[in-house]
Amino acid sequence: MSFRTPSPVPRPPLRCEMRVLLTLNDRSFLVLRSSVMGLLSSCTHVPCPPPAPTGAKRALPASGSQVSHGPEPGSQPLKTRTLSGMASKTTTTVTPKRMAHSPSLQSLKKPVIPKEFGGKVPTVVRQRYLNLFIEECLKFCSSNQEAIEKALNEEKVAYDRSPSKNIYLNVAVNTLKKLRGLVPNAVPNLSKASSRRVVSHEVVLGGKLAAKTSFSLSRPSSPRVEELKGTALYSRLREYLLTPEQLKENGYPFPHPERPGGAVIFTAEEKKPKDPAVGSVGCQVAKQHVQDGRKENLEGFVRTFQKELPEDAHAGVFALDCEMSYTTYGLELTRVTVVDTDMQVVYDTFVKPDNAVVDYNTRFSGVTEADLVDTSITLRDVQAVLLSMFSADTILIGHSLESDLLALKVIHGTVVDTSVLFPHRLGLPYKRSLRNLMADYLRQIIQDNVDGHSSSEDASACMHLVIWKIREDAKTKR
Repeated sequence: MSFRTPSPVPRPPLRCEMRVLLTLNDRSFLVLRSSVMGLLSSCTHVPCPPPAPTGAKRALPASGSQVSHGPEPGSQPLKTRTLSGMASKTTTTVTPKRMAHSPSLQSLKKPVIPKEFGGKVPTVVRQRYLNLFIEECLKFCSSNQEAIEKALNEEKVAYDRSPSKNIYLNVAVNTLKKLRGLVPNAVPNLSKASSRRVVSHEVVLGGKLAAKTSFSLSRPSSPRVEELKGTALYSRLREYLLTPEQLKENGYPFPHPERPGGAVIFTAEEKKPKDPAVGSVGCQVAKQHVQDGRKENLEGFVRTFQKELPEDAHAGVFALDCEMSYTTYGLELTRVTVVDTDMQVVYDTFVKPDNAVVDYNTRFSGVTEADLVDTSITLRDVQAVLLSMFSADTILIGHSLESDLLALKVIHGTVVDTSVLFPHRLGLPYKRSLRNLMADYLRQIIQDNVDGHSSSEDASACMHLVIWKIREDAKTKR
């Protein structure tokens, strides 16, 4: 009886096994499952481990090696290796943490400022600052509604106080700073830092000995502005005095060559710009027409005179401003204020005009009928006081000071005029207002009182502007 040795079961070629392995690396999960189902027993889903680094590659078996039918000692089963390989092609989704909601402008129904045709401030600008106000008010107000109401009120006040866009921007910025100052300190632990030991800059650089060593640098520059007091300030201001030509072209009064007590004005004839208001309906209604009248009657003037002073003394520096009201004669003096270099008022009085008052001009002058009821000071009394305070060399500072000197009927040529010091870009007869100068250069708002201007405020503003000008010019001369 012959026995036939059973022929061995043919094994798949090595090329096919390599194709399967390559397929495991390159094909998707579904194809992989359908390709190896014949070799693997069905299994349940196992959560994938964390994905392998992107740059990691799985090493392929050598071309001459054979596929083992069982797991090698210490190696992972094929199922585990397959799932690990597929895990590199999966991504995990991280659920973001829930954040506590805090009220903000985006979550609120913000109020919208209605558009105003031809408004003094663009609506877009007003809306931007209103949004900023609301954001700041939300930080300290007890409710959203309270924050919105406060922000609307602050924006309306800023708009009502501002005659132009530039003024509105300055007022809005100041309001924003004020609101930020109302926000409570959110980091109370910052106060603990003050107990730490403070090390000076000198100790860090040079050790303990450096803190006991002093040195100085000598700069051959002009005196510091902070030290400009008395004679030093007086000598510096002389560089800004108006020349005789500037006095004439700006309409300052000069002594009349023939009539004692008379004055003459050398204002050149100039082409006046066409006034668009000519022929239009008037903006005010009054019982009587008013006029200036100061340049028509150039009599009754007094002139400051020379005074002997000690060698180490100076003639003084003062800022002056006047307020006028309309009378049957025209504009007459009703208040005068003088301040010194420290912005302290040294003379301030209401003045009873010589003629009956027609319009107190309160919205500009700030003078009311009640201010002049008990006033007995006349123009002659004011002239006597000013002549005792000033000399011909005293430096007077003011804005369009020729207008004040005409109202005072005083002839004085040693002046610093802020309207000339900060000229209009179009030149005469145009002049920049004192309010705009303070807003542009010093970022301060003046003349915003509904009761009218204040002569003391205007005089102090002129002094501030001149000192600021000296400080800025000193920086460029170093």
